[in-house]
Amino acid sequence: MNNDVRFIADSSWRRPANGNVVLAGSPLKLFSLSQAGQTIAECIERAQTLPAGHEVLTERLLNAGAIHPIPSATDSARFSLSTVTAVIPAYIRTAHEAEALQALVATCSALHGVIVIDDCSPHPLPDLGAAQIIRLETNSGPAVARNAGFAHVTTNFVACIDVDVSISDTTISQLLPYFADDKVALVAPRVKSRATANIVGEYEVAASVLDMGESEARVCSGTRVAYVPSAMWLCRTAALRSISGFDESLRSGEDVDMVWRLSNAGWRCRYQPQAECSHLPRATLHQFVQQRMSYGESAAPPAKRHEGKLMPAKFNVWQASTWLLVLLGMPLIALGVAVASSAATAKKLRRFPQLRDESIRISLHATAKSAQSAANLISRVWWPIAFVLAIFSQRLRVLFIAAALAPAVYEWWIKRPHLDVVRFALMKMLDNAAYGAGVWKGAIAKRNAAPLIPTVKRSAANEE
Repeated sequence: MNNDVRFIADSSWRRPANGNVVLAGSPLKLFSLSQAGQTIAECIERAQTLPAGHEVLTERLLNAGAIHPIPSATDSARFSLSTVTAVIPAYIRTAHEAEALQALVATCSALHGVIVIDDCSPHPLPDLGAAQIIRLETNSGPAVARNAGFAHVTTNFVACIDVDVSISDTTISQLLPYFADDKVALVAPRVKSRATANIVGEYEVAASVLDMGESEARVCSGTRVAYVPSAMWLCRTAALRSISGFDESLRSGEDVDMVWRLSNAGWRCRYQPQAECSHLPRATLHQFVQQRMSYGESAAPPAKRHEGKLMPAKFNVWQASTWLLVLLGMPLIALGVAVASSAATAKKLRRFPQLRDESIRISLHATAKSAQSAANLISRVWWPIAFVLAIFSQRLRVLFIAAALAPAVYEWWIKRPHLDVVRFALMKMLDNAAYGAGVWKGAIAKRNAAPLIPTVKRSAANEE
């Protein structure tokens, strides 16, 4: 039995001086701590080995995304690459893609085996050495292809890797120790975009939608990292089989659906950016737009199964009221609502006077995040409506332009990419417009408006 159990606090973690409460997690939760709980919290904050009897509290904190595991040396030694089989769905159209597949298979040589699913490729596959090749007679999409590969996996773990992904010698070995937690079904690395000498490549390095950022996270709907792209996953084979693999009726959005079904079945999914892989961006603007539109279209199919989880934005009542009043041209009243929101948060936390300063910070942060969500909603999903309304209203025209430009300029300022601010902002607006067009196309095709409608819920942190 491994007694060296350690965790690290999430970036959201806030524990005031007297230490009997913690605000942390995604969405934010308030935890009351006993004396023993305070000792456990101190160990977490110092990344120290936990005392006996920590399990009840750490389980709650783990499920809330408030803490994250630190693998021990024992965990790292417990798993080997020989327990992993790679499954690679391949639809090869060009000689360049064939070379990429060959290189990817070569990097997986230390694994137990490699299974390549040839999804009826129009271009012949290259020599793949000892890899097992299964050819599908019709092009069926990644969900069907991966399931066909899973059926031949005999190892405890399976790595799902796309052809346009490159992994390093350590990518999989860095992910394996997290499976020391028997409830973990899936661990995903950070997917970075490879730099290429064009505007698309430069933009993707800074703003790839496959890159979930530098902070580790529990992956679950409604959290900071609601899903992870299936470009590269390491999965527990038994967990995948327990939910019958991917939904083969989905040609897109199958990865979102899989993560959420695993969570619904009681499994944990994790994002661990300490491990990295790289993804090849689209070569041209036309391909970039097509890709982003396909991402938008993928929102509608899983929205039918996961009702209320694929909304374009989420607000509480205070936030929704604030930004609606701004849209209606009543900024002073909107400011009053924002102040009232801060007062309501402070009132909810009044039993904890040590959180008075935190309540102000929480309100300000929530207002800023809601402003970003409102801007993204207008410039990304609702842009066709906003564009039409802007033609007839100067005030709405100014708001539309501000919603499109302000987040792009702020992102450029934070990330400081090689692209200048003008080209970065133009690419961001093209990115948002293409994705939004795809959302509308998918919603109309599937007759499901869920991906177009934001959710408004009651506010404030949950308490445990």
